[in-house]
Amino acid sequence: MAKARQIVKRRKAVANVRKITQTMQLIATARFQKCLQRATASKPYTKGITEMIETLAGMESADHFLLKPNEGVKKSILLVISANRGFCGAYNSNLLKAALIRQKELVAAGNEVEIEAVGKKALAFLRFLKITPTQKITSIEDRVPFALIAELAERYMAAYQKREIAHVDVVYTRFVSAGQQVATLARLLPIEPPKATGAAAAASAKNRPQFEFSPPPAELLQRLIPESVKVRLYQFFNESIVSEQIARMSAMKAATDAARDMIKTLSSQYNRARQSQITSELADIVGGAEAVK
Repeated sequence: MAKARQIVKRRKAVANVRKITQTMQLIATARFQKCLQRATASKPYTKGITEMIETLAGMESADHFLLKPNEGVKKSILLVISANRGFCGAYNSNLLKAALIRQKELVAAGNEVEIEAVGKKALAFLRFLKITPTQKITSIEDRVPFALIAELAERYMAAYQKREIAHVDVVYTRFVSAGQQVATLARLLPIEPPKATGAAAAASAKNRPQFEFSPPPAELLQRLIPESVKVRLYQFFNESIVSEQIARMSAMKAATDAARDMIKTLSSQYNRARQSQITSELADIVGGAEAVK
């Protein structure tokens, strides 16, 4: 009977875990819907302004300090956007692995790297590696305030203008679809035109749109380029948040399904153990009756 009781206790514990994971799955699903709306709503505008700025960056008439590389500067910033919480599968591990690879590449190229960490998971990972981040941001939850992103982008642009840094890279999780999220390295500064070679370059130059500037190009770029940097960085944060919720939703669904299967297995084990005990008790009763005769 002791074995059957142990199985019952274990089955009850697994059932409690299943309730917790199912609740977390429902919460992640609700948050995912809201985060997805914000990420998809801003994506067309971000894509449009980015393509326009990248096209302008390849024109001879374009003149802005964010379009020009800081030659000779050997200092760079690596911004890592992770989550504050776990229980989201390989979301954080894939992201931090990509960040570590990029950090090693920059160091190997002779660059001094300043890592800025967003999320408690990135901070814990850097603490384990004995790396001290220059900036720590842990206040990001389901909604990221644009004012915070604007302040962050302005600080990067000011440092780039003073030639304090060579470039700014961002490691985040890009949202492709509900079934695919990819840990991605993106160059935030300087703004680079799309790279094309051979026939692709000729076709790109031929199909490049012609712009009529009003106000003049210098004034227009002075306003558009900083705005595009802020919008792109804001989109990186939004896509990271929605990817985190999808990863957590998938992880909790897998945990709930695994708990359900384990409950079925434990129920079968309990039934077999109980049947064995009943058979043993009947055999004892019959043996005792035969002995009395």
